[in-house]
Amino acid sequence: MRDDLQGLEISQDELQKLTNLPVNEDLLIITNPLKILAKIYIQKIKSSEGATVVFIGFSTFVFVYILFDIIIKLFIKWVTMPSWILLMILSFWVGGVTQTILYLIWKTRSRIVKNNMTKSLQILLNEVNRYNTVIKVIDINDQIEEAGNPEVLIKEREGVIEALKLTKADLVRALKTERILRENKSFILSNTELFVNNLATLTAMQVTEQATEHGRLLNEALQIALDVQHEMKRLQTHR
Repeated sequence: MRDDLQGLEISQDELQKLTNLPVNEDLLIITNPLKILAKIYIQKIKSSEGATVVFIGFSTFVFVYILFDIIIKLFIKWVTMPSWILLMILSFWVGGVTQTILYLIWKTRSRIVKNNMTKSLQILLNEVNRYNTVIKVIDINDQIEEAGNPEVLIKEREGVIEALKLTKADLVRALKTERILRENKSFILSNTELFVNNLATLTAMQVTEQATEHGRLLNEALQIALDVQHEMKRLQTHR
């Protein structure tokens, strides 16, 4: 991702801080990190350090197994099955218990989101997804250009980036405002500056060349800003 796109995306962590809710949280499957580690391990094996990596991995496995076997023989002498079978059973059991705990935590956090979800918040979350999609499109376009396709160059890139910055500012402001209203339903907002919107500036930047990539990206950012402003006005009328 190019430097001018860095920091523009609204990450999940940032979104959770802005909403004070565990939104967009996926269930963690314990096998996924293991798959990632296995993939990294295989890549290391294929590299120039392959022999060292194999030796370290095998040595670690043997050490863990010997240590486990010693513990079993010292403290659980009544166990008659081979230690390697017991190690496998214990590994599956620990994995199952861990996955169950992760599921219960995820279910609880999902219930919190559901109980606190408002129509305004749902609309704003959708707008955040659209905004992040625009950034992803630009990033992919940049990669295609760097691969040797200069014809996909985004003209007036600085204008597009500026539009995205204004749109992000509006989204952040709207999310903060929604959180205040949601957490203080009986409280009348006195900080009117929260509703100051950059829409006028953004509208002035809209280009007339609707068919250009630059125009399309600006129009997308503008549409997101319009939707956010509409939702902000609706929030104000229901204070």
